Amino acid sequence: MTARLLEGKFFANAIKEEAGRRAAAFEEKYGVVPGLAVIIVGEDPASQVYVRNKRRSCEKVGLYSREVALPADTPKEKLLSIIDELNADPKIHGILLQLPLPKALDPYENEFLNRIDPAKDVDGFHPVNVGRLVIGEPGLTPCTPAGCMKMLELAGIDIDGKNAVVIGRSNIVGKPMMLMLMKKNATVTVCHSHTQDLPSVTRRADILVAAVGRPHFVTADMVKPGAVVIDVGINRIAPKKLVGDVDFDAVKEVAGAITPVPGGVGLLTVAMLMDNVVRAAEMQQNNK
Repeated sequence: MTARLLEGKFFANAIKEEAGRRAAAFEEKYGVVPGLAVIIVGEDPASQVYVRNKRRSCEKVGLYSREVALPADTPKEKLLSIIDELNADPKIHGILLQLPLPKALDPYENEFLNRIDPAKDVDGFHPVNVGRLVIGEPGLTPCTPAGCMKMLELAGIDIDGKNAVVIGRSNIVGKPMMLMLMKKNATVTVCHSHTQDLPSVTRRADILVAAVGRPHFVTADMVKPGAVVIDVGINRIAPKKLVGDVDFDAVKEVAGAITPVPGGVGLLTVAMLMDNVVRAAEMQQNNK
């Protein structure tokens, strides 16, 4: 059996098209284009690529975008004041601080993220938005797990009552993924480095999410035949070779559906960022 391939491009395009329609409707109704500001500090090459991709996605969807590029030696108070300015700017509906930060600013990462207005926190990292996710209230949610959930919906994959296993308990993917699956009535197990007999747990999963950051960590003997396998990992094992947390070639012969790396969940993350910017604009307008 060869698994159904869940290609990110197809789902990402559908998400962006819907975000573009909503953005156009918002502009027509209120005379304002939903806007995203991305702050990048320093010259990390990977971060520059990510920011460029986000700018291109904004252009494609029809959003206003602004890039705030700062030198690596930017003082802490200067970055905080820029966040405050963007919080107060009516043209900006979403603010994203590109990570990682330079070493001198890294200890203050949480302080910077918490300084962003929760209504403009399109990464979904602010404690207010995390709390809303926990108690099931509407809010802005982390883009990667939200993209995984949207992909399952668009692919017609039923979640209700299914056994789901998430490998990894990070604040960015693992924990919010657990909460989103629970909200859709899955029975969820979260595994981590202290989980005993991990393969026996993962083999019970109808939906298996790998977000551990280790190349080819999930092998075929860890997967239930016919399971849906979502690979969130992106691991560089050679200058031009990216692989996921799942041994794709082996697992695709066991799984019922699987996401590739590259070309899978990563594309959905950027698409859901566009969705979050439009959602933030809509929520801010409704709260006026």
